[in-house]
Amino acid sequence: MAVEYMGLKNIDGPLVVIEGVEDVSYDEVVDIKLQDGSFRHGKVVEIHDNIAVIQVFEGTSGISLTNTKIKFLAKPLMIPLSKEILGRVMNGIGKPIDSLGDIYPEQMRDVNGKPINPVSRNYPNNFIQTGISSIDAISTLIRGQKLPIFSGNGMPHDALAVQIVRQAKIAEDSENGEDNFAIVFAAMGVKNDVAAYFKRAFEESGVLQKSVMFLNLSNDPVVERIVTPRCALTVAEYLAFEHNMHVLVILTDMTAYAEALREISSSQGEIPSRKGFPGYLYSDLASLFERAGIVEGSTGSVTQIPILTMPNDDITHPIPDLTGYITEGQIVLDRDLTLKSIYPPVSILPSLSRLMKDGIGEGFTREDHPSLANQLFASYAKVSEVRALASVIGEDELSENDKKYMEFGKSFEEQFIRQGKDENRSISATLDLGWKLLSILPRTELDRVEDALLDKYYVADEDADGSDI
Repeated sequence: MAVEYMGLKNIDGPLVVIEGVEDVSYDEVVDIKLQDGSFRHGKVVEIHDNIAVIQVFEGTSGISLTNTKIKFLAKPLMIPLSKEILGRVMNGIGKPIDSLGDIYPEQMRDVNGKPINPVSRNYPNNFIQTGISSIDAISTLIRGQKLPIFSGNGMPHDALAVQIVRQAKIAEDSENGEDNFAIVFAAMGVKNDVAAYFKRAFEESGVLQKSVMFLNLSNDPVVERIVTPRCALTVAEYLAFEHNMHVLVILTDMTAYAEALREISSSQGEIPSRKGFPGYLYSDLASLFERAGIVEGSTGSVTQIPILTMPNDDITHPIPDLTGYITEGQIVLDRDLTLKSIYPPVSILPSLSRLMKDGIGEGFTREDHPSLANQLFASYAKVSEVRALASVIGEDELSENDKKYMEFGKSFEEQFIRQGKDENRSISATLDLGWKLLSILPRTELDRVEDALLDKYYVADEDADGSDI
C-alpha cells in the first residue's frame, strides 16, 4: 500500500528533499500533490538513509515546503504503448499534446529500457536511403546503426533533419510495396518557433502519420529534457521489436540534453569533470545510443541519428568527443560550405560511416558503390591539397592535372554536395552523378577503381555528351 508523506525538508532548483521515508527505491516515480490540488510528477534520484532526493519533471515553482503531499508509486517511469501511437505528438515526458486524447495502451514500459544482450544482436548490413547524395554515397546510413550529425549554431541541421525524415526509406520495402518504416523524432530544448516548424513540416509532407513526435521546449523544465530521449527510444523499441518495424530515431539537440544533465548534476552537488559536465556523461550517453540495433527473433530495427551542435564548432568538446567514441561514425556539417550557401553543408573529409562497407555494393546498392565512394573521397582530398598550393603560387601556375582537380572540386560541391531541400535523389542517380563528376579527371588519376568498373562506368570528359543527370 502506497504511503503519502506531508511536507518537504528542502527545495533546490529542480530537486526537492523529503525525510522520514521508508522502502523507497532509486528511480521510483512519485506523485506530488500541491496545495491547490494540482499534481506534478518526479522520480527519486538519490537516497541517504531515510532521506530521498526527488527530481520534479514539471519544475518546482509554486511548491510549498509545508503543504505538499508526496506519494511514492513503487515503480519506475512508464510510458503507455500501442501501435496507434503513430501519428501522435507528445511532450517531453510522453503525454499527448495534440488534442487527440490519451493513448490506450497495449502495454506499459519502463522508459529506461532493458539492456540488449550483445550475443543476441545481429550485425547491421542493410542501407537506409536518405535521398541525400553526400550521405548515401560516402557516409552511408546502415539499418541498425547510430550515426550522429555534428553541427554548429546557425547551421541548417533542423532543415536537414526534416529532409531526412521526409525522404528516408528502406529500399527493398519500397520495391516490394511494403510500408514497414516509421520515424520517432525527439526535439530537446528547442524554441517554440522551431517546434512549430518541425510540426508544420511533418504535417505538410504527410510523414506525421508514420511518425511519433516528442517536443521538449526550451522553457520546459530541464528534468523533462532528461526523460525525452528515453521515452522516444522506448517507443522505437516497441515498434521495432513488437511490431517488426524499421524505426529511424532522430534526437535533436543532444547538446541541450547534455547541458541539462550538467545542470542537474550541479544541483545535486556532484563533482564536475571536463567543462563542468558530470564524470558519468560517457556512460549516460552510451545508455541512449546503445539502444540502437537489430535483435535476434525480430525482423525490426532501431537506427539512430543523434544531432548535436558543437559549442564554438569545437569537435574536441566533451559532447561530440564522447559521442564519437560511442557511435559508428559521424556526419559533420561545414561552416565554410554554409557561408557559400551550399546545402546540405556536409563536410566530406571528416565524415565517415564505419558500417557502410557491410551495407553497400552488389546486393545492397550497386556493385560500383564501394569503389566509387573511395575514389570520390580520395579525389576530393586531393582537391584540398591543390587549393592549398594554389593559395601560395596562384591558380595560373598550377599544372594541367591540378587545374582538373580544381574544376572537379568546384563541380563536386556545386552539383554533388549541393541539393535542394525537396530534392530526393535515388541511390542510382547519386552514383551516376558521381561517375559524371569523375569524368572531369583523367582516367589515370582514378586509382581506387578496378579496370572492369572503369570500362563499364567511366566516360572521359571529352567523350561525355554533357547532359545532366
